[in-house]
Formats: sequence, structure tokens, C-alpha cells
Amino acid sequence: MKRSGFVFLFVIVALCVSIGAWYFNAKPYMINGIGNSEEAIDVLPNKKWVFAFSESLKESTVNSSTVFIQNRKGKNIDVHIELLDNRIITVHPPKDGYELKNGPYSIVVSKGVKAKNGQPIKEEMKVEFNIHETLQSVKNKKQLNSLFQNHLASMEKTVEKGLFSGFSMGRAGSDMSSEAMDDSDGEVATPQSSEFSETNVQVAGVDEGDIVKTDGTFIYQIMDNKLTIFKVNAPEKIEHTTEVRYNNFTPSQLYVDKEHVVVIGYEYGGASHYPTRGDVGIMPIMPMYSAAKAIVYDFSNKKELKEIQSTTIEGNLLSTRKVDDYVYLITNHYPNVWTLKEDIEVDLRPHISTSLNGEDKKEELEYVDYEKIYHIPGSTEPNFMNIVAINIKKQNEKVNTVTYVGSGNEIFMSRSTLYITVPTYPEFDGIGHWFDHTETEIYKFNVDKSNIEYKATGTVPGRLLNQFSMDEFEGHFRVATTTGNAWDETAPSGNHLFVMDQTLEVIGSVEDLARGERIYSVRFMGEKAYVVTFKEVDPLFVFDLSNPTDPKVLGELKIPGFSNYLHPYDENHLIGFGYNTTLEKGHDNRPFVVQDGVKLSLFDVSDPTDPKEKFTEIIGGRATYSQLNYDHKALLFHKEKDIFAFPIVIYEQGSKYDYRLDFQGAFVYGIDLEKGFTRHLEISHSKSERSYYESWEEDIHRVLYIGDHLYAVSPKNISAHKITW
Repeated sequence: MKRSGFVFLFVIVALCVSIGAWYFNAKPYMINGIGNSEEAIDVLPNKKWVFAFSESLKESTVNSSTVFIQNRKGKNIDVHIELLDNRIITVHPPKDGYELKNGPYSIVVSKGVKAKNGQPIKEEMKVEFNIHETLQSVKNKKQLNSLFQNHLASMEKTVEKGLFSGFSMGRAGSDMSSEAMDDSDGEVATPQSSEFSETNVQVAGVDEGDIVKTDGTFIYQIMDNKLTIFKVNAPEKIEHTTEVRYNNFTPSQLYVDKEHVVVIGYEYGGASHYPTRGDVGIMPIMPMYSAAKAIVYDFSNKKELKEIQSTTIEGNLLSTRKVDDYVYLITNHYPNVWTLKEDIEVDLRPHISTSLNGEDKKEELEYVDYEKIYHIPGSTEPNFMNIVAINIKKQNEKVNTVTYVGSGNEIFMSRSTLYITVPTYPEFDGIGHWFDHTETEIYKFNVDKSNIEYKATGTVPGRLLNQFSMDEFEGHFRVATTTGNAWDETAPSGNHLFVMDQTLEVIGSVEDLARGERIYSVRFMGEKAYVVTFKEVDPLFVFDLSNPTDPKVLGELKIPGFSNYLHPYDENHLIGFGYNTTLEKGHDNRPFVVQDGVKLSLFDVSDPTDPKEKFTEIIGGRATYSQLNYDHKALLFHKEKDIFAFPIVIYEQGSKYDYRLDFQGAFVYGIDLEKGFTRHLEISHSKSERSYYESWEEDIHRVLYIGDHLYAVSPKNISAHKITW
């Protein structure tokens, strides 16, 4: 029987069994853990245990007598036990963490815990665990495969019990990707007063890959499976100089400096790339090979583009960054753990290869060394997260790769620190109830050129929106999260801001803001933070973070619409970019929110206790959108040149359900603190004045400046426009 049919049969059986048990006993399920285990599991000293139950619990039965942790001598240790939403038991670690010398430990949730109807829980849960001060490396194949076999057994038990997790049903056998980052040391990274623009990034001195870049003389673009370089001799003379087309490789972002061009993307191939062991062919769920690849070119003479290095590692790209001469790739690779059923000797480590001077070394793929593979304790996802450091200036320097068994989701990177987040996922009890007690684990690494060293782990409740949810300032890490769901009236969402110390312990927080709403945008600016939440109106919250142990909400502004991107104008003004909204009545006369055009807002936060929306600009109708709504790199901002430019596609409403394309291109605005928004320029690459459909070829992706001219870049055209205002 195929695995999909096997899984479906287990689910049906498990549903029937679970329905019969529902009415008699509450059942505990461990979130972000292994569950009842015959072997001790490894955790870090500040491990927090979380258990969800299928029914509401009787609060008086949740105490240190019914839920406890014992050391190796059987003595109970002092921990803080918390009951959340009547169904979630959280066991916090001792103040100074668990001591290694007193392990192994056992955590017990006994039958003394009772449901509200007085019935004891269905089964006692006991987990034995060992403490390690830092992440442990995987010593050999046997240890690594044993680790994956435990994950596989846990996945099968999940199916048997009728429980679904974000991994077991949604993420197995596939590589996922995302993007992340924010500002460091309170320094907002804006284009410098130079002769050409730079990518709109979050951290000063930490570059982010983009699809278009310039060095003031050339414009570099990746589009349609090729790298194209244009020389700007004069505004009216843009010369096509170089083009590189790729096969079995799809570029997605690039970096440039004075001497180098780095193109990063995905390499694809057939199942032949997978190795075999013994008589059993190792065939993935989908017979495809995918890997992240970085190609480094020498362009020092500005005439010839010469490939000097390429690095390929299995998995999908999570994110990249560039600091000085080093490019960092963070990837996720999900090995086909089901092959362990057929061959316990299979080598599941990710492959990596490096070639110099354009040499093809596909047949010389190497495995990541075991001593460079570490296990993230408690991770419920059997995947590899790889951190790769490449020196683009000294191609003979060995590419350093460090690998962790466990998932990565969002990242924040300063010039010396890397943070990677790992969220848990809602659990399903098999009979219609989700345990949505999402938590986010944060892993901190020190980065010094090619040296990457794990430093600390911390946990916060809730999930992050995107890279702007994180920030580092004067030794403290700040993060904003949302718990619950805005649409769930029985367990409404809440929004939180946490401040953590260098060991990633929470030392201050503001919790449960804007119940029933969720976070739409965040911006940290030194000792202040700005958070937008939304459901029907847009509250802009202003936070005072000057005292890390006692953060406070200073002010709140409620307005129609919401901002899904916030950009600093100066220390007293903030630019919001998002959507205007209106309330309409549905068929049941209940109001619902509809988006009604792109909205620009200029917020005056000079008095943080009384923030004001000083000016607004509404663009287009309901279907109008901009790349800036979801990609901050689509913005060109220069305060001194009075430029706030972005791509835009405008739709206007005809009849009630009819929207017609009105404009496709880019707008350039100026911002004046006394006059508000002024539209300086409308740029379009459309060949006709009126079109009913958007055109991919005419879609402007980026606006740059070189000297006193703007350059709008679309897939088939670059146009120059003099800055005259």
C-alpha cells in the first residue's frame, strides 16, 4: 500500500478510537517535545515544558504534587507551574536552570490532574531528560540515524493517535523557505548620501540579497533565469554589456561590491543525484534534487565576468546576508527519513560541494562532517538547518558549514550575531480541537567571519509576523509575537512584546495587547518600538523600551486601515505603508472588513503618549497593490533627495464587482512635514495607455538612483528620469 493510503487509514481508525475516549478522560499531549519515551532525551538547562489537554482542567488539581520534576535522586526540584486557558500546563525551569550534576531528571504529569468534570487524565505522562550546557554534535552515522528513527517513531505514533502536527502532515518530505531580519543597536539603515542607491535593508552594514542592484556605474538584474548587467554611460545611454543564462539553476537574489557579483538561487536535478546504499535504491518522495547555490564572479576589470567559486548545499534557501567579504546562506533540508524503513545504513546527511574557477564538481558531492552537525534538543522536525559562510574575496578559503538537526524559520542578523527562530505548530487531538499554543524558540549564534558559534536558546509565547518582529539593541534582544487567532472568539488572539538578555532569558514584557487582533507590522527604533495591530481598525502602539526590565506602552492611535510596513522618516516621524479599509455588511448583516486602496500615512510620534496620523494618501481601489506591501526591498527612500518611491499596480472599480486596470508602474512621492505627500513622478513601461490586464514584462520591480537620475527597472526595460524637484 502506498504511504499516503497507509496514513489515511491510520487517521480514520484513530479518529474512531479518539471519539470514544473523549467523553471519559482528558488526554495530555506534549507540545514541542517527544512524548512518553523509553529513552532519556537531551535538553538545554533552560528547557520549558508545555503540555496541552483535550479538555479543560480543574485548576485546583494542577499543582506541585500532581505535576513535578525530580532529579536523579528522586528529589523534587523547585519549578514554576502555570495553567493557561484551562488546558495548557507550562512547567518553567529553575531560576538558574537545571544543574548538570543532578541529572538525569524526570518530569511527571500524574493522574492527580483532573478534568473539570472530576475525571482523572487518561494516562500519566513521564519523560526522562538529560541536561547539556550547549548543543551536542552528532558523533557518527549510528547516532544520527537513531535520532531520525526516534523522530520517525514519533511521527507514526502521531498518526496512530489521530494527532496532526504542522510537521507530520504538512512539512514532511519538502523543503520550506522564508525571509527575515531587523535593525541592530537602534541604528536604522537608510541609503547613505552617496551617488547611488543601495538596497533598503534593516541593519546598517548587513546587506540583503535582491533582484536588482547598482554600484553607481552598472545596474545588475536577475530575471527570467539569467543575470543581466547594464552599463550606465549617461542617462540617455544605457548599454547592455553582459548576460549569463542558467540551466537547471534558478537565480533568486544577488549581491554586488566593487569587485564581485554573487548570484544565489536554486539548483534542480533528477533522482540520479541521490546516492544509493547496498541493494536498495534511495528514492525520495518526489524524485527531484534541490539545493541552494551561490556563484561568485570576479568583475574587478568591469569588462569580463569570470566565475571564481560556486558552493552548492542540499535544501531550500531560508535566507542570506552579506557582511563585508562574507556571504551567509541559511538553508533547510528535509531528508527522506522514510528510507530508514528500508535501509538503516543510509547516509542522510546533506551534501555540499565547492568548485573553483568554474570547474564542474557535481560528481564530487561531499557530506557535511558529523562533527559539524549538532542536535537542537526538543525539535520535533527531522530536518537539517545549514549555516554556510563563504569568503567571496579569498576563494581558496575553505567554505565553513555548520548544520543543526531542527527547523529554522525567521532570522535576524547583526554584524556579529545571528538569531534563528523555530516555531512550534498547533496540535490536533483527532476529534476536532486544535491545541494552538504556539511558542517560538530562538537560537543565538555569534558570527565572526567564517566562525559560527552557538551561544544561547530562549523561548517566547506566540508566533512572529516576519523579520521586523525582531531587533537587537545594547545587548538586549526584543521580539513581538501574537498568540491565538483573531477569528477564534473562544480563544481570542493577544499581542506581546518581550525583552530578553544576552542569555535569551525574558527580563521584561508587555502582554495581551489588542485582544482579538493580530500584529500587522513592527518597527524597532532604539529605545522605542512601534507595533500595528488590526481587525477592524488600526491601532498603532508606541512602546518605551528605555528600561529593558520594565517596557511600557506610552500611547495608542486608532485609525481606519492598517500599515503592513513601517519606515522611519526621522526620530519623530514614521511612514506607514499598507491598505485603507472600509466596513461593509455581509448577508447576515454582520460587518466585515474590505481593503479599499493602498494607503500611505505619516505618523507624528514626537509626543509618544499622543501619536497622530498627520497626513494620508489613498491610491486606487480595492484590488490595488504594491510589492512594498510584502517586500521592504521594493522601497527607495532618500530623505535629503525627497524620494519615497515604490512599484504600484492600480485598479479602479467600475460596477459593483468589476475592477479595471488603471495603472502599472511606479510612483515617486515627496514627503514634507508641513504639506504631507506630493506625487513627484509617475513611471510606466506600458506600451499602451489602456490595458485590461497586467503585463509581466511591463511590471516595474525596482526604482534606483544614480547621481541626479532615477532608473526604473522592469524585466524588459530600464528608463531614466531626471530628479527635478
